[in-house]
Amino acid sequence: MNFDFKNKKVLMRVDFNVPLDKSFQITDDTRITAAIPTIQKVLEDGGSVILMSHLGRPQRKDGSMDRESNTLKHIIPHLSELLGQEVKFSEETVGEVAEKAAADLKPGEVLLLENTRFYPGEEKGDEDFSKQLAKLGDIYINDAFGTAHRAHASTTVVAKYFDKDAKGFGYLMSDEIENANKVLDNPARPLTAILGGAKVSDKILIIERMIDLVDNLIIGGAMAYTFFKAQGGKVGKSLVEEDRLDIAKELIEKAKSKGVQLLLPEDSIIADDFNKDANFKTAPSDDIPDGWMGLDIADKARTAFTEAIKNSKTILWNGPMGVFEMPNFANGTKAIAEAIAEATKNGSFSLVGGGDSVAAVNDLNLADEMSYVSTGGGAMLEFFEGKELPGIAAMKD
Repeated sequence: MNFDFKNKKVLMRVDFNVPLDKSFQITDDTRITAAIPTIQKVLEDGGSVILMSHLGRPQRKDGSMDRESNTLKHIIPHLSELLGQEVKFSEETVGEVAEKAAADLKPGEVLLLENTRFYPGEEKGDEDFSKQLAKLGDIYINDAFGTAHRAHASTTVVAKYFDKDAKGFGYLMSDEIENANKVLDNPARPLTAILGGAKVSDKILIIERMIDLVDNLIIGGAMAYTFFKAQGGKVGKSLVEEDRLDIAKELIEKAKSKGVQLLLPEDSIIADDFNKDANFKTAPSDDIPDGWMGLDIADKARTAFTEAIKNSKTILWNGPMGVFEMPNFANGTKAIAEAIAEATKNGSFSLVGGGDSVAAVNDLNLADEMSYVSTGGGAMLEFFEGKELPGIAAMKD
């Protein structure tokens, strides 16, 4: 961030879209703490900061706004505590109230604007709304990697109203891009990607891209059963995307032709119902009895996956191995997290991204043992799919 922030008002897009409990207390502040270094840099250099973010999906189906649940006011006490100073708040995001609050801001002060998504112009990428936002600051900094894949007003369009030398990325955005590129550009090999989650359809593009890049591709989670069924396996009532069976076959063939080792879970923890108290046992993943479903990877799969991970020099992990929210089906995800932590300790580079994977490493207190934990789930996926993210592209104009 090579800017002279002294006496400047910095309009900064952050990602404060954090989970809140029923009493509106923050349950995971990772995204807020990730933005603190950039905010502090501006303040230390004699500038003031105007923060903008969205929170939740405030628009109801009838078009009205759920303001009470999604107001950024809920964030103020914790943000003030993290910064060690009182953060000011504007009840409006644009307009007279916001403009006066921004104009009155003194060097060293921080102002948080109300939820950008309270305005339809945000998600539409509206020019007029973007122009009103741009009026508030002298410099625009985007430090919200988690929303970089959205062409919204505050993440993308607003940038066009700042000169090239008056806009840039914050520390978090720079770190996210740099660490993602460690996987994409000349990674240390072997390179292993571990992809989990429920649906092949959500991950087709990243699976295809990874087959072009990696030495080992590990597939776990419910989407593995679509691959087993595609090969003629019996998967009981496991989640399967019937309309993706041909694509799964093609991906298996593509991996073979590229010499990529595609690892599917040899065995599974299967259950007779989708709930935490269901009966469960182990079965081969391609021979699951009728009425049973795969909810986690079992011992043989954990051993094979762990071995591949420990022999890797670069590791990308996106998506859990099972229904890790239920204790009986969390051990596969836990085994993967522990194997990655061990490989990292032994000198490998590891990047973890995607909401569920990040939640898992946080739950297991292993986040500090990974090389880098991304704050952007959808954004990271799209970055690895090879798409140019609008929030990044906007800085080039």
